[in-house]
Order: sequence, then C-alpha cells, then structure tokens
Amino acid sequence: MGLPWQAYYYIGRLKIKKMKPPESFETPRLLLRLPKMKDAEVIFQHYAQDIEVTKYLSWRPHESIDTTNTFLRRCIQCWKDGTAFPWVIVRKEDRSLLGMIEMRIDHFRADFGYGIAKQFWGNGYTTEAARTIVQWALEQKEIYRVWAVCDVENLASARVLEKAGLQKEGTLRRFMLHPGISDEPRDCFCYSIVK
Repeated sequence: MGLPWQAYYYIGRLKIKKMKPPESFETPRLLLRLPKMKDAEVIFQHYAQDIEVTKYLSWRPHESIDTTNTFLRRCIQCWKDGTAFPWVIVRKEDRSLLGMIEMRIDHFRADFGYGIAKQFWGNGYTTEAARTIVQWALEQKEIYRVWAVCDVENLASARVLEKAGLQKEGTLRRFMLHPGISDEPRDCFCYSIVK
C-alpha cells in the first residue's frame, strides 16, 4: 500500500511514482528545512540582494523585501504542488540561515540548484547540503539520474558538484539565462551521477 502522497502515472510502459522528498534533512553541521515566510528578511539581507551571490543564478538580485516575499510564497507553493522542493540551509551550531538548495524531480531523474550567502563561501556547506539530497535521490528506486548545471565561468560551483560526487558530462551551449551576467543564454557545464 502506497503512502498518501504517492501518485502513480505511466510513461509508455514505465510505471513512475510521483514522490516528495522529506521536508527536512540533518547532516553533521546542517539542517535543511522547509522555507517559511519569516525567513524573508534574513534571505534578503544575507544573499538575495547580493550581486556577487546572484551573478550565476537564474534570477536578478532582489530589489526589495517584497521580491523575497514573492519568492518565498513560490517556494511554499512548489512544495504543495510538488513541482519543486526547496530547503533553507541552516547551520546547526548557531541556527544561521546560510542559503537555499532546491531539487526538482522529473520522472526518473532529479536536478538541483543552490545559492549561499557570500559570508559562508568556502566552508563546504553547499557540498554537504548537495551530497545529502543527491544521496537521498539515488536511494529512491525510481530515480536513475541526478544532475545539475553551472555557468562555465562558475568554477566554484563546478567544484561543489564534483565534491558532491557528480561527474562532468560536457557543455550545454546557450543553455541558461544568468541575468546577472548577460541577457543572452549562457553556456553551462552539465554534471550528473547515475545508477
């Protein structure tokens, strides 16, 4: 008997289970948890308005807390409708909100992306969070591929993906808009891990 949140659908002859990951994960140093509207001020102040943090993201820096509130409403709605699964990354030691990581599940594959406040760069927090959700995804019988992309100039993110166990597959040309750099689509490295 399936859990209440499981719905099944078919692609050809392959039976696929629509799934939701856990609402929280705990690692040695981190807690990944559902975003809440009360997180808006910290997210806005720590990284959402920072042009360096958002440089390689798919959205422009937030100009006001209203934009961050809209973003968080979207995050909460995504969990409800199962289109994406964002978690806030919190350091357990002092409950500091470091950033966010999000996974999207598409049939038998999952992709993810992340952003973390500049003051926390270089401490391995993003890698720790990424490893956790990658491991969960690969433990699911239905998921065979976990992947992510990063701008070809974002070498720090490429290192995070490699440390999280993903391997570089190649370059996706003109793949993604990074409005912090250009209004035209940019080349991205594609990383994945499969089973």
